[in-house]
Amino acid sequence: MLRAATGYRPLLRTPGAAAFFLAAAVGRVGIAMTGLGLVWLLHARTGSYGTAGLAAAGFSLAEALVGPQLARLVDRFGQTRVLPCALAAHGAAIAAVLVSATPTAAITAATCAGAVLPQLGALSGARWAHLLRGERADELPTAFSLESLANATAFLLGPVLVASLGALGNPALASALAAALILGGGSALAAQGRTAPPPARAHAEGTRTERTLLRPTFLLLALLNLAIGLYFGTMGVSVSSFAISNGTPGAAAPIIAAASLSGLLAGWLYGLLRPPAPADRQLVVATAYLTGTSLLLPLAPSAVWLGAAVVATEAAIPPTLVLQSLLTERSVHPAVLTQAFAWNNSASAAGSALAASLAGHATDTWGASAALAQAPAAGLLLLTLALALSHTTRRRNETPTGQAP
Repeated sequence: MLRAATGYRPLLRTPGAAAFFLAAAVGRVGIAMTGLGLVWLLHARTGSYGTAGLAAAGFSLAEALVGPQLARLVDRFGQTRVLPCALAAHGAAIAAVLVSATPTAAITAATCAGAVLPQLGALSGARWAHLLRGERADELPTAFSLESLANATAFLLGPVLVASLGALGNPALASALAAALILGGGSALAAQGRTAPPPARAHAEGTRTERTLLRPTFLLLALLNLAIGLYFGTMGVSVSSFAISNGTPGAAAPIIAAASLSGLLAGWLYGLLRPPAPADRQLVVATAYLTGTSLLLPLAPSAVWLGAAVVATEAAIPPTLVLQSLLTERSVHPAVLTQAFAWNNSASAAGSALAASLAGHATDTWGASAALAQAPAAGLLLLTLALALSHTTRRRNETPTGQAP
């Protein structure tokens, strides 16, 4: 039987919670705008999608590789000390992109902007974990659901803002607005020291071994995030290619919008309920549902069928992401939690990039349905990893105190 959670309003009434959550949410919209904004800006300036693509790829690759190292500094020295420096460097890099005179300079500056982009979602998640640790730990699923809603909303609004400003002939304004939102939201977050987790040196408990991320449970969680990235990358390419190849290119946008709304509704509902099953078992159920519904995708005979299947499948994504965050928080030491969240994001980004490339090749070679077949393959990988994680978690819980897991 489902138990009602405390809800979002009491959570946001926690002293300091609404302020840091809204600050991070504003910055997230800017983050969601930046990559696409670089494509619009540099294509408008150079007329080359190749240059624009290289800049966006450099930005994303640097964010994925350097982001966890920046998060490590945050864990070590604290959000309020590291975040202002990262924001200043990011602002300077975006300014360099805006004034760059050559494609090489623009690509270099875009890559630097990605390297110093603060992971505001990871910072906000770490604050929730710090704020709710102890007696209020059972509210974390609701908090992470709120984070999932903020992230989904940002990536729904951000690209729309960029495309709208770009279509009006103002791509530079889109990039400048993205930077302003990141700097404004990030600065507001940095100014709120009361809710920030203490730096690593303030954590007296925990040995060096306990603070490492190289542990079986976390490695499985990182692989789970890689697998969910495979799903994201597949859907990003294959839905549009299916609509075009079936002679209904205008169907792609409504399908994507309906899927986003399905995810938002599922995430909102999941945050209001508290299933009694352990989180690892809930993750098995969510990934099994995702695998089952995604089997319908490559069988779709029409855009209407595909839209219904995508909407049904997308409902599994927010609970899966929330449970991954919750299990990450439980599996690592608080002194390395921001790093853990950042590595999860990087793993998801890597999976998305790989799957997008494979889906594009599959579409060109065998058609859109073949590309859509990657979705149930990603779901099956997710389910396998979730089962392995559940087994590992049960073994760890059954290990007597004082023995190595």
